Amino acid sequence: MMLFSRVRGLPVLAPGHGGRLGTVRALTVDAASGRVTHVRVRRGWPRGETVIALGAVDAVGPDGLVVRAPGGRPPRTPHRDLLGSRVLTECGEERGTVLDAAFDPADGRIEAVLTTSGEVPASRLLGLGDHALVVRTGRAHHL
Repeated sequence: MMLFSRVRGLPVLAPGHGGRLGTVRALTVDAASGRVTHVRVRRGWPRGETVIALGAVDAVGPDGLVVRAPGGRPPRTPHRDLLGSRVLTECGEERGTVLDAAFDPADGRIEAVLTTSGEVPASRLLGLGDHALVVRTGRAHHL
């Protein structure tokens, strides 16, 4: 397992495509499926950002990411940052703010979201929008 906060800022390398692409800016999440789908890579000014599907990532470690291809088509759904998002239940109750998330870098599966109110298991994630991460109500863990 890895934490989002530990991946952010890591170098992204594409050995067959010119070496270093940039650094990880963020991870794109499909909250409904509970998976990381893409890596957003900051390439530096003026080159901007590259979006890489998680399936094109060959290795993730504490020293960086190794990818097969330098980019691809942007995801169909817009990117929203999970870290720092408000957490709301489907009933609209406030449940803190997202501090971090633990995920499996091999398949992108999110294990848990760590919030200011406790840990939310991935099975309770419903969606991530512009204003909040929406979760199912329940008595699991600290929420």
